Amino acid sequence: MLSVLKHSLFIFALCFGVAASYAEDDAKLDAAREVVDNLDEPLYNPFVERYVLDEIKQLRADQAQTKIELTKQIVDREHTSVDRAVTYATNTVTYFFYLIAAATSILVVIGWSSIREIKERVHTIADEEIARLVNEYEGRLKAIEDDVKKKSEHIQENREEIELTQEVQSLWLRAQQESSPSHKIAIYDRILSLRHDDCEALTYKADAVLELDEPQWAANLCHQALQIDTENSHAFYQLACAYTALDSFDEAIHYVQRAIKKRENYREEISKDPAFAKLRGYAPFEKLLTAT
Repeated sequence: MLSVLKHSLFIFALCFGVAASYAEDDAKLDAAREVVDNLDEPLYNPFVERYVLDEIKQLRADQAQTKIELTKQIVDREHTSVDRAVTYATNTVTYFFYLIAAATSILVVIGWSSIREIKERVHTIADEEIARLVNEYEGRLKAIEDDVKKKSEHIQENREEIELTQEVQSLWLRAQQESSPSHKIAIYDRILSLRHDDCEALTYKADAVLELDEPQWAANLCHQALQIDTENSHAFYQLACAYTALDSFDEAIHYVQRAIKKRENYREEISKDPAFAKLRGYAPFEKLLTAT
């Protein structure tokens, strides 16, 4: 009887522990769901630029490797063709000598000419033919050398472009890791010194300038970016931020509308961005955010 009682108590304790464990897990799950539902911003920020630059780097490296292999194949084939042509010319001259020798023997027998005259004539013809062949193949080899030189220059240009891309990529990574706006601006200036027409560097520099409370400077940078790429959505977004800071609300609304037209997901970002705090409650702004 006592053994049965102990066994029953053990089963009861085990069930009670399992139930308590399930209750605790449910409580943790509810807490996690509450945290996720109340998130104000994404948990992560993927380095889209890093991905794009890596893809460009890989494409250019593949392109350079392909051109090197193609150039090598072309040169090998041209050399093979030259070797065959020279062999053919040598054989032709040899057979020609045999033919002349046979003809000379016949002529000597029938008394048409002397062996000396025939020999001189044969040498003259052979020299002319060899000179013609040499000139022809020298021209072909010169053309091959020029083509190889051009391809080598092109490969060198690609190599320099790859090195430049790697340096720009490292600068972008440094800019992502910097927290100081002034340090970011210095990095973006370095990128622009390497690539003067980099719209992204101009617009991100404008973003850093806005953090230094220089909206007019930021607006000028964005207009420079639009001169390079008239449909740059990030430039429209930064212009809207700059004109909001300058209290030019009509201009700000204009560029907000253009930014949303280019990228619909800007609508939600603009509704949460502190840079547009001055436009909160402004009827055209609210109407633009709620439009579908």
